[in-house]
Amino acid sequence: MNNPLLQDFNTPPFTQIKEEHYKTAIKEAIAMAKEEIEQIVKNTDAPTFQNTTEALDNTGEKLDRITSIFFNLNSAETNEEIQKIAKDISPWLSEFKNDMILNADLFKRVKAVYDQRASLTLTPEEDMLLDKQYKGFSRNGANLNDEKKSELRKLDTELSRLSLQFGENVLADTNAFELLLTDEEDLKGLPEGAKEAAKLMAEQKEKEGWLITLDYPSYIPFMTYAENRELRKKLSIAMGKKGFQNNDNNNEEIVLQIVKLRYKRAQLLGYNSHSHFVLEERMAETPEKVLSFLNDLLEKAKPAAEREFKHLENYAKELDNIERLEKWDSAYYSEKLKKELFDLDQEALKPYFKLENVINGVFEVSNRLFDLNFEEIDSIEKYHEDVKTYNVTDGKGNFVSHLYADFHPRPGKRNGAWMTSYKSQQIKNSVNDRPQVSIVCNFTKPTATKPSLLTFNEVTTLFHEFGHALHGMLANTTYKSLSGTSVSWDFVELPSQVLENWCYEKEALELFAKHYETGETIPMEFIQKIKESATFQEGMQTLRQLSFGLLDMSWHSGNPEDITSVKEFELEAFSNTKLYPDVAENCMSTAFSHIFQGGYSAGYYSYKWAEVLDADAFEYFKEKGIFNKTVASKFKEHVLSKGGTEKPMELYKRFRGQEPKPEALLKRAGLLTA
Repeated sequence: MNNPLLQDFNTPPFTQIKEEHYKTAIKEAIAMAKEEIEQIVKNTDAPTFQNTTEALDNTGEKLDRITSIFFNLNSAETNEEIQKIAKDISPWLSEFKNDMILNADLFKRVKAVYDQRASLTLTPEEDMLLDKQYKGFSRNGANLNDEKKSELRKLDTELSRLSLQFGENVLADTNAFELLLTDEEDLKGLPEGAKEAAKLMAEQKEKEGWLITLDYPSYIPFMTYAENRELRKKLSIAMGKKGFQNNDNNNEEIVLQIVKLRYKRAQLLGYNSHSHFVLEERMAETPEKVLSFLNDLLEKAKPAAEREFKHLENYAKELDNIERLEKWDSAYYSEKLKKELFDLDQEALKPYFKLENVINGVFEVSNRLFDLNFEEIDSIEKYHEDVKTYNVTDGKGNFVSHLYADFHPRPGKRNGAWMTSYKSQQIKNSVNDRPQVSIVCNFTKPTATKPSLLTFNEVTTLFHEFGHALHGMLANTTYKSLSGTSVSWDFVELPSQVLENWCYEKEALELFAKHYETGETIPMEFIQKIKESATFQEGMQTLRQLSFGLLDMSWHSGNPEDITSVKEFELEAFSNTKLYPDVAENCMSTAFSHIFQGGYSAGYYSYKWAEVLDADAFEYFKEKGIFNKTVASKFKEHVLSKGGTEKPMELYKRFRGQEPKPEALLKRAGLLTA
């Protein structure tokens, strides 16, 4: 069978891949990887760094390439057939991973090299590779007896299956809900662009009227501007009950099974809880340190959040006689209050943020900081016509990376925004093999009369994902497993979050914030208002993020055996961060994909953790100038290019000259005066 996935390819051969190719290719690639591992095990020479550690890092390359294509498409361009394949292959991949990690002869060789590491003259990167590799085995069951190894295999297979099912259920509930409006009065308050997009959505589904969905470009404008409170309520409740309805997509039992299996797994490996297991290899190190970090921020943010909430409550009461502020009132009255306080209308800003201009803006910022150039190309294959592809080169014309960018929502694409890669950077056989990086977002599509215009929030989202992309594109390490974003979860958000800061700076905004019709640069007073409003309701925003982090830690820091109700457990976890009345029909955990489908379990705190790093890092840029080449070069050299080759705090200190101070974050958030 002429399977394109089994041929040698550089960029993914998207147009040649058919769904029936995946299972055959993955089965074959697993067999190839097993054979590569067998060669290491059979080697009769004494174990060395080269013939064991390095050789093992080089195994499974074909499998990595194929599965990266498959799982990326399962997020960005899925269908029932792909989802079915995902369910079939996930147990195979879990079993293969376990076969490798629980291979006693292989571990014996890895351990032999690890035990002699003190006498080896290794570079810091080689030392880190050996350390991570050894821990990859020891932390995942290599030291267990056969009976416990068998139990671990079962747990991993089941966890893999449940995680996939969780994501499918969330996507199914997202796609199943539609709010079709036939009376234009129901759209009162909605900006023209949002109305036009809703009309277009209805036409595409061959319906009369205006269609509102749970996709963010449709959902957020409606919740922010629609005057009809009952319809906002209907939409908000629909969003909040994903995975929490009496249908085939209910995730309650899945959540309970996942946390119980994770706890069992941690116990089996000798850890107190899942969070103890996860955090051992993070910057934070222990659940106690994470909880102390979150609660310390909570103590500082809560008084401000309660003041802001009271202010919003009073405002809604005065304006519309709202007796009790509900979750579906939040965005609507916050936007009105923000407009009143700062005379800043998000809709007035949007004409200055045409998607193409913002893309060019983030390219220009990257050029000024890191000497990168971006050229749109059509010489590599795409998985959808919406995708844009770029060649990225440095100031000397050297090839740096391929970049894929996928910006608009469609059925089969999950909500949100993320960065991923199709190939990691590595240096192999003296060749620096450059990466293939992708960013995926969900921004409003152009309409017949308007291009894609972004809200300021979406502008920061694009910069955020591009920060991750820079981490991937500028990677310059020897080993693929330490390359790019292969770093601690609580360090991975530093490059993404630090780049968001440029969105608030006059010098950067003037590069790209130009009116899509007149070409006029964004007026200075708008820039001033963006900066002034940056800390608007920051207490409430901080409280919200902390509530997610604390919920995550609640699920994963204790013994979940006695939890019977997801909803009741969640209410208890939220008790100290609650502002709005609870909505009985809603539950967050059943759609909390970050921790039940993505890799953020016992790690959601890392967004706030990285904010401390990014605020401190950006202080440095501001001291020297936001386009200061010396600071940018240090950031590129010590953070962006180094991946996971050394401990994150060491890399950060080499860039900054000191450990990060939380004061920079509190000051930026307006939670600390002066």
